[in-house]
Amino acid sequence: MVVNWLRENKVAAGILTILRLYLGYSWITAGFHKLTGGFDASGYLKGAIANPVQGTDGSLVYGWYVSFLKHFALPNVDIFNTIVPLGEFLIGLGLILGCLTTAAIFFGLVMNFAFFLAGTVSHIPTDLFIGAIILFAGYNAGHFGLDRWVIPFIRRTAFKENKTLKQNA
Repeated sequence: MVVNWLRENKVAAGILTILRLYLGYSWITAGFHKLTGGFDASGYLKGAIANPVQGTDGSLVYGWYVSFLKHFALPNVDIFNTIVPLGEFLIGLGLILGCLTTAAIFFGLVMNFAFFLAGTVSHIPTDLFIGAIILFAGYNAGHFGLDRWVIPFIRRTAFKENKTLKQNA
């Protein structure tokens, strides 16, 4: 019932627009500051490896993630120095414009979970909650944005080939 309201109601679309703009501003400013301020993730990665998330008994909670950071992310920090700020900026841009909103919030949630697994809390739980609401809403979250025109265009052009193939068969 709530998911249907989120997906179909115009009042919900208005509320989702406000939530989308709030998160979009947060993402775009974080990405912009990293893009223009000389971002280097190596210190963050070293800190996450040195101080991993631990359970009450002192054992590693996300040992597999610490291993990923240590053996993949840190040796390839140059890649992360590019994709993190660019990803944050593009997520924010997509949310603010309401363009490919579902994809933008999906990747925003992925990045939030990555930060969360590394031990960063900050405002991430709130962002995850709001992001889940936007993700559940799907297309309606971008109703008052570019998705109103972009998504129908993609559906017409991307699925046109399938219709043509079925008609010719």
